[in-house]
Amino acid sequence: METVCNNIKHVAVIMDGNGRWAKKRAHPRVWGHVRGSAVVSHIVQEADDLGVEALTMYAFSSENWSRPQTEVKVLFNLLYKFLKKERVRILKNNIKFRIMGDISNLPAQTRGLIAQLESETAEHTGLKLTFAFGYGGRAEIAYAVNRYMAANPGKEITEEDISNFMMIPELGDVDLLIRTGGDHRVSNFMLWQIAYAEMFFTETKWPDFTVVEFRYILEQVSKRERRFGAVAPVENLKTNVEVARLNQRILRG
Repeated sequence: METVCNNIKHVAVIMDGNGRWAKKRAHPRVWGHVRGSAVVSHIVQEADDLGVEALTMYAFSSENWSRPQTEVKVLFNLLYKFLKKERVRILKNNIKFRIMGDISNLPAQTRGLIAQLESETAEHTGLKLTFAFGYGGRAEIAYAVNRYMAANPGKEITEEDISNFMMIPELGDVDLLIRTGGDHRVSNFMLWQIAYAEMFFTETKWPDFTVVEFRYILEQVSKRERRFGAVAPVENLKTNVEVARLNQRILRG
């Protein structure tokens, strides 16, 4: 699996299909979220074992606030339970944990646990595990632009500036976006970072998603040629941008 780790450094996952999975089994939608939360632990462990550098999981979008309050409260509770349950493993495995998004409406107890775990893992050098919660991709781009303008009034903004002022800039670009549940859309998730990401849409609903399928997806995607606008495959977008700038300078004389 070394080739997978070399080619795919940042994986983003849209965990979709919980409600439909539960409905198919004549259970309330929240039952799907409960079952789906157990899958998260397995995928995090597998990503860590495979040497993935960053794993970003879409846990709760800014649009999800429109869901029934009972469902929203269950999602809040599941986040708290996950952090309590997985804290020891996260610390032991040198995982760096972050939350990306607006968590101001979370219960104080959950916000406190998030702050504690982010502080405890701030210097960790292993897998960068990020949960996008209360998150929207468009809002993040606006956030980055506003932060830059406040710090640099009157200056033009570049693509590099926007990247550097995102919520967690060290995550960098996404190499692979996985969406479970059968839908083929990105749903306002990391719009800036997935500009050149490979995408994989699976019919499998999140509660049925396994480490075997996760590994299979990484293996399949690692075989794709990634050219980033060039003719031949290149290692990453940064390499291609550097070559493009050099060619521009040469052509200008």
